[in-house]
Amino acid sequence: MTRLLFVISLLVISFSGCSIYQINSKDTTSDYYVPKTSIDDVAYVEKTDKPYTEIAEVTVTTERRQSLNEILPKLKQEAGMLGADAITDVQSDATDLWKALSSKEKILTNAYIRSTFTAKAIVWKQ
Repeated sequence: MTRLLFVISLLVISFSGCSIYQINSKDTTSDYYVPKTSIDDVAYVEKTDKPYTEIAEVTVTTERRQSLNEILPKLKQEAGMLGADAITDVQSDATDLWKALSSKEKILTNAYIRSTFTAKAIVWKQ
C-alpha cells in the first residue's frame, strides 16, 4: 500500500508541473463591463467594420502545437469574463516549423517550444 501511494504521489508531482495552457489578459480600459455567462455570448470576428471599443488584450500560451479552433474557446472565455462582446485580430507567434530539441534537452524540458496567441477583446459601440 505504501509503495502504491509513493508511485501515485510521484506521478502526480511529475505531471503537475506541465501546464497545457496559460491564459492571461491585460485591461486597456478602466470601464466595467458585465461578464458574459457563456463563451457562446462572445463572437469571434476576423475583421470588423462595426465600431467597437477595445477593453483588453487576451493571451493564451500553450506548450504544444494547437490549432486556432482549439485556442478560440480559451480566448473567448477570458474575454467573456471581462465582458467582451467579441474577440478579433488574433495573432500568433506559432509557425509551421516547431523546434525539435535534442535528446539531452528533452529530458529536462518540454519537447516543443511554446506559442502565444493574442486577441483584442472588444465591445460594440452603441
